[in-house]
Amino acid sequence: MTDYFEVHERDGAARVGELRLESPVTTPALVDDVLEDAGSLWSADRELPEGNESTLTVLPHRAFPGGTAEEVRESFAVDQPDVDYPSVAVVSSEHVDEQGTDAYAVSDVQSITGHGAALVEAVVNVREEIPTDTALYFSGVATPRNVAVLAYAGVDLFDETAAVVKGTEGRYLTTDEAYFLEDLEELPCSCSACQQPREEFTREDCAEHNRNALAAELGIVRRRIRDGRLRDYVEGQARHDQWLTAAVRELDSEWGYLEERTPILRDAEITAATEDTLRRVEIQRYADRVTTRYQNRFRNPLVLVPCSATKPYSESQSHGQFHDVIQWRAHLVSMTSPIGVVPQELETTYPAQHYDTVVTGRWSEDEKEFVSEVLRRYLERNDYPEIIAHVPDEGYRDIVGRVEEALDLDITYTVPEGGHPTDDESLSNLGTALSGELKYSKREREHNTVRAIADYLLGDGAGDDLFDDIQTTSRYPKIQVRDSEETQLATMVPQYGTLSFTLEGAKRWVEGDAPTKRVEIDGFVPHGSVLAPGVVDADDEIRVGDEVVVEGPKAFAVGRAEMFGREMCESSRGIACEIRHVEEK
Repeated sequence: MTDYFEVHERDGAARVGELRLESPVTTPALVDDVLEDAGSLWSADRELPEGNESTLTVLPHRAFPGGTAEEVRESFAVDQPDVDYPSVAVVSSEHVDEQGTDAYAVSDVQSITGHGAALVEAVVNVREEIPTDTALYFSGVATPRNVAVLAYAGVDLFDETAAVVKGTEGRYLTTDEAYFLEDLEELPCSCSACQQPREEFTREDCAEHNRNALAAELGIVRRRIRDGRLRDYVEGQARHDQWLTAAVRELDSEWGYLEERTPILRDAEITAATEDTLRRVEIQRYADRVTTRYQNRFRNPLVLVPCSATKPYSESQSHGQFHDVIQWRAHLVSMTSPIGVVPQELETTYPAQHYDTVVTGRWSEDEKEFVSEVLRRYLERNDYPEIIAHVPDEGYRDIVGRVEEALDLDITYTVPEGGHPTDDESLSNLGTALSGELKYSKREREHNTVRAIADYLLGDGAGDDLFDDIQTTSRYPKIQVRDSEETQLATMVPQYGTLSFTLEGAKRWVEGDAPTKRVEIDGFVPHGSVLAPGVVDADDEIRVGDEVVVEGPKAFAVGRAEMFGREMCESSRGIACEIRHVEEK
């Protein structure tokens, strides 16, 4: 835990935080101006520095290169004293002990930078061992090209060393390249150092430009974190260096590390511009929950349809035409890359209405493989009396055909070869295929929507457990959920496609069998927010954005998580959850 570092905003493993010095520093940041190094114990004995609240002090240390034998590290390990000023402990990525400091510097960072798998292994290992509310410092490696990926991985603090050294060597750094100064006919930058004729530009100026470029890139990173869109930026930025691309893909394979830190909902749109988007936590989590938690409750045929550019899909022109024909006689499921499959009840649930993708009319093999796998798992879990594929050629037909063959299904296709789903002939075929089917009611549709969202958010079977006997009022998508005595239990939030519980709904949740996400607090009555120091315990399964029950000796409340569960327990600062309703005991 720390007194001098506080996380304010999160975007996966990346954070915007604050070094709480006399002059606060917003992170991710360069800390050259506020850092004091007490020195290495390899060269001489060091006195414990006095330190002060205006600087971040690196305590006396012994750094170990990568591959150092464990017995050597143990023999020369340094036990850091407890100090009352902002401090940094130096640790090896291969062996990390909590030191009670505000930040941790990785000693072997030079040997892992440039290798995607080694970088990710090091960051994940260190971050999992140090408290969540402490900062991670990478010294001597940050450049304008790599710093976005490093921040995305979870690094908070950097210095100018690498940028300055490369500048004095005559390497002019940009976010996509490192140019030899003599190869530049003109200066492709408008920073203060570059406001002079090329022939007068020196290596000293080059070092100053590199500092400016690095600081500017960190400004972009902080903005992207605040917007919840760092991943979109990183997918493009990583393409400038093979090892950075590898690092992003290695991070995607660290499911536990990234998933714990990734919000279950947010306002930001996902820009699906590369195939790496398929591996994003938000995409994989949605696909997993749809295929392991969602349960179809309609007895009507299934109609598979293509997605639309307009979100939610039901507000699009094409889906309006489908609806005019279907008239609630079938259950609609949309197929899309990068999401997979979207049952109509979950069309507003993040990220189903929060993405935009590149439309070319051509599907890559990775997209086909991903969507067909999600569709296969979906159909293995959910039974339908009939399956109708109202999809065009353009990849959709291939995907459905793969699943039809894999599961030995008999699927009806209503779009002629070379036709379009909104053509008159296609719509006529769809109507014919549904001839004689009965409509389901508005009541059934709304009740099943509420239950499906509960399943998705809380776990398999949660919808039936919590909302077996309910009434719904108001209009979709702002459905209000009430019990048989008309007591309000929850409200659907159309912005995210989630449920917002009342106190009565939270009590029903606690008393039922559905998995409950609890936050235990000290003996106070929270109003507005619960700060992390007031949290006694929290479920590990809690993610940022989750609905949570908050309970202590003096209060019962319901709200939304602003930290993941483990972070609530480990942090000494920051908002753990926002309270919506509270009741004194």
